[in-house]
Amino acid sequence: MNDAQQATERAIAEWLTWEHPVPAQVWTEWTTHGVALLPLGKPFAAVRMPMDIVHAALGTEQSAQVASLLAQLLCGPVVYDRRVVGVTYYALIQWNADLVWAHDEVAPCLGQGIYLGVPRIDRRRPPGTYWVVAPKYAGNLCAPQSVASLIETGRQRLIQSAELSLSEAPAAP
Repeated sequence: MNDAQQATERAIAEWLTWEHPVPAQVWTEWTTHGVALLPLGKPFAAVRMPMDIVHAALGTEQSAQVASLLAQLLCGPVVYDRRVVGVTYYALIQWNADLVWAHDEVAPCLGQGIYLGVPRIDRRRPPGTYWVVAPKYAGNLCAPQSVASLIETGRQRLIQSAELSLSEAPAAP
């Protein structure tokens, strides 16, 4: 990695720690665990997107294709987290107090009062929590409209798939 890349990654990491009450703790967690808990709300929020919705929207489950398509469609950072309840993607978006989020029932927008496990900037592969799409610069975030469009596409495709499955099921005798 050259000096310019290192400087960019350092600037991104510092930006990620801005709102933490003890930034040194974030650096320690990144060094020790590779992931740190960061407060959401300022300078960013996170949309928790279930794997099935993301994969349906993108039409693939292949990790390299998922990463490429998310980068193209969202133009901002996305975190991958394998939780107890399954795989979840978190799109980082700009926090806006008057943001009206219409997808909370399937992909909630997490903000003030919530902490998110955010990987060290160089964690870009499994195992554990990692960047599917890393931030390109300090302040790089996904547009809420792009995230909402992805979620709506995924939901519609899942509904269509379920309807198709029901229509193809054999009739009861």
